Parts: sequence; structure tokens; C-alpha cells
Amino acid sequence: MDATGQYALAYALTTTAGLRGFLTLFAASVAAHYHWIHPSGAFAWLASDTATIILGIFALVELIADKVPAVDHALHAVSFAARPLAGAILVGGTIHTDNAGTLYTLMTLGAVNSLIVHSSSAAARAASTATTFALANAPISAGEDATAIFGIVLAFLHPYIAAILAMLFVLTLIVVVVVLAAVRSGAHSARRSPGSR
Repeated sequence: MDATGQYALAYALTTTAGLRGFLTLFAASVAAHYHWIHPSGAFAWLASDTATIILGIFALVELIADKVPAVDHALHAVSFAARPLAGAILVGGTIHTDNAGTLYTLMTLGAVNSLIVHSSSAAARAASTATTFALANAPISAGEDATAIFGIVLAFLHPYIAAILAMLFVLTLIVVVVVLAAVRSGAHSARRSPGSR
């Protein structure tokens, strides 16, 4: 895979990592194990049997825990650290460069992208909890599962298409969060206005 393809793959995977960090790392580990990708020396551990098994277990826990009320919020809190870390590892495991400074910069950008996606997802989940008393959280979680799985598969099969869709997905998430924030702010102001007269 050429450098542009590596960048596209890395961007697509860091986006799905913002939704499901361990699931994406597990997929990358399986891909490395079967030589679909070739992590550099510092990230060669991704291809090990131990890494694949451990990441598979964590991915399963991640998928199940996100469907359990209250536990899902705890998972999201932990994920503010875990998913950016996953994004950084995914960049390090997919992009090859001899310049350490360039790699660290790209890893940082990957972590930021994963954080943006996770933060947007967490904000949407918080809004869902407030407006539906958490009844919509499980369906939203299932939708995130499906989106992440689709994105992961597409990233390995067609990285360029996956990267374009990932960019559109991130932009859409940001717009949704901004709109939700504006609606909540407007509703809060409307509740306060009668008392201020």
C-alpha cells in the first residue's frame, strides 16, 4: 500500500476508533496477524496472538457494556482516554515513515480525530439520556456498532472511499452536536425567561 493509501486507512480507522476503540484495534490486530497490514517494529506486537486475544476480549466487553444503562456512561468516561490512545496506536501501526517527528505528529492527529468522534458521540448520548430517559441509548449504541463495523471493513477493502465517508461522518457529527447544543441552550433560555420578567 502506498503512502496515500496508508494515510486514508489510518484516518478511516481512527474515525471508527472514536466509536469503538477496542473493536478497531482488534480488527487491526487481526489484519496484522494475517499480513493484510504490516505494522512497523514498534507496533509489531499488534500481530501477536496475545494482542489479538486480549483486544478481542476487550472489544466484546466494549460492545456489551455500551448497551447497559449507567455502565455505558462509565465506559464513555473511560473512553475519553482509551479511544484517543487507540487512534494513536492505529496510526503508528498503519503508517510507515522514517521520520519519527512526522509519525508522532500523525499519531497526535489520529488521537485528536478519535477524540472528536468520541466527544460528539458522548454528547449525543447525553442528549439522548436527557430526552428519552436513556430508552434510546441501546438502539443508538447498536447503530454505532453497525457504523463502526461497516467503516472498519470498508477501510481495509477501499481505504480511499472509507476516508471520504469518514470525513463526511465526522463533519455530520460536529454539525449534529452544534445543533443539539443550540437547541438545549434555546430551551434553557426559554425556561428561564418567564421568571426574569
